[in-house]
Amino acid sequence: MSAPERPDPPIVGKVTHHSIELYWDHAQTWTDGGGGDTGPGRVHFCLQEEDKNRGFATIYVGYAKTYTIEGLDPLTQYRYRLRAVNDEEASGFSPAITVSTTREPLTSEHLHKAVNNNDVQAVIQILEAGDVGVDVPDKYGLTALMSASQRGFSGIIDVLMKCGASVHEKNSSGKNCLMLACFAGHLDIVKQLRGYGCDWETRDLGGCTAMHWACDGGHAQVVEWMIQDGAEVDVKDYKSSWTPLFRVAALNGDQQIAQLLIKAGADVNKRDKDGKTPLMIAALNGHKKLVQLLVESGADFKVKNEFGSRAVEMAHTFDRRPVVKYLEELQETDQEKRKHQRVQQVKLRPTSH
Repeated sequence: MSAPERPDPPIVGKVTHHSIELYWDHAQTWTDGGGGDTGPGRVHFCLQEEDKNRGFATIYVGYAKTYTIEGLDPLTQYRYRLRAVNDEEASGFSPAITVSTTREPLTSEHLHKAVNNNDVQAVIQILEAGDVGVDVPDKYGLTALMSASQRGFSGIIDVLMKCGASVHEKNSSGKNCLMLACFAGHLDIVKQLRGYGCDWETRDLGGCTAMHWACDGGHAQVVEWMIQDGAEVDVKDYKSSWTPLFRVAALNGDQQIAQLLIKAGADVNKRDKDGKTPLMIAALNGHKKLVQLLVESGADFKVKNEFGSRAVEMAHTFDRRPVVKYLEELQETDQEKRKHQRVQQVKLRPTSH
């Protein structure tokens, strides 16, 4: 029985960022007494990989003509050699071949990580590679443009827009990039997004506009600029028929924002689906200074909702004592005024002779 011939180097098949496929077509059979492919002279193969110390270690022994090495590092060079072995002897090793794994495919995770790190160059490289769509959302349903708008990353926004990002994408609750920027209070980003085509009329799933969200965030400068830019101040949402003024009354009680809205035409006596007014909402949430501002701006403290409750009664239910005191004093003053008016009217009546 003689040694098998020295094989040619393995042939490179499919290569990825973590695997290399090798195959060989030089299977040989050494026969002894007609053993054939299953006889004592059948050839198997030994595949070796170069290690870090430039020695070679065996990674496969068997009769197959192909082998795939898994778990490799991306963009890394590897060297392999092959020899044939029969039952008694082995051939010399083939010349070694060098194979490099490919670059790891870029994913949306890479893009969103780069955006969150405000890494403009990384965002450019990822998008130019073409592996990731610019509007692919992250696990929270935010596109890269939404995340950049929310975080106030102007440079990232410019890059994304140049790469075709859409300002019309929405997250699971229906909010777009402009709404997120308004809620976060990034006036420069709001202006930037307006320049890229965002509009004030778009609504989320609850019917809220960017104006609602700017008021929720408590950003007077943003609200003021939005008003100057033509954003509607008295638009109602779908769920409760609340205007932005209602949201101010319910959440932060911001007098400056309320004043801006009122000055721009917000109706202080607007009713929601339950007949409540912004004054009632402010009263039950204990925003005394806002209650005062609304009354001074023409809010009617005597009106009732559809259940027959007035602002003072709502404030009393939630134990908003400063608000209750203020509204009760208003009622007393109003009653005294009415009483005085009735007296004057009686005095002015002509006497009969």
